[in-house]
Amino acid sequence: VQLQASGGGLVQAGGSLRLSCAASGRTFSRYAMGWFRQAPGKEREFVAATNWSGRSTDYTDSVKDRFTISRDNAKNAVSLQMNSLKPEDTGVYYCVAALNGLVAHRVDGYEFWGQGTLVTVSS
Repeated sequence: VQLQASGGGLVQAGGSLRLSCAASGRTFSRYAMGWFRQAPGKEREFVAATNWSGRSTDYTDSVKDRFTISRDNAKNAVSLQMNSLKPEDTGVYYCVAALNGLVAHRVDGYEFWGQGTLVTVSS
């Protein structure tokens, strides 16, 4: 599975960005998909994920009610709509995929990682 993330950029606090991730592979609909992020000097952390069907989603507390993850299995794509962005949302965002189709919060819960896209939120 290859994952290609895009959509990062520079935005002012309070603004919005939409990250997209295109996945290769004919079995995309079986994977759980998610996003992690890594701020400078910090460990990589879970942001959001959706299970294989899209009917189950989960978010880290700091982004609940601001971020929305969604997937389109027909297009082999997953997106992350980020609203009301804060400076603490700054970091490299990674698209991830899990073969077992289940949402996980741990880094080792995902076998496949994209290259990352940088999000910078200015105050």
